[in-house]
Amino acid sequence: MDGKTKAIVAHIFWIGWIISLVVNMNDKDELASFYIRQLLGIYLFSLVVSFIPSDVVSYIGWLATLVFWILSFIGAIQGEKKLVPFVGQYFQDWFKSI
Repeated sequence: MDGKTKAIVAHIFWIGWIISLVVNMNDKDELASFYIRQLLGIYLFSLVVSFIPSDVVSYIGWLATLVFWILSFIGAIQGEKKLVPFVGQYFQDWFKSI
């Protein structure tokens, strides 16, 4: 499986992310690793947003999560490393061991 395919598979919910992570451990690919880190950050961001009690803030957080995921998916399809706006570089720094 090439890096672009691993990056796209990682976007298929948690199960796709886990599959990409396991497959990428054996044969590291820079593009796949990039999107695995981005998606871990997006998934954790969505988890944090789900615990916000305010309806308006929670709605905005879920909308931001959806936009982040779509932008990430488009970058993976194009085979280019595209950071998620505002927080993408943080995700790369925080999860650089992956």
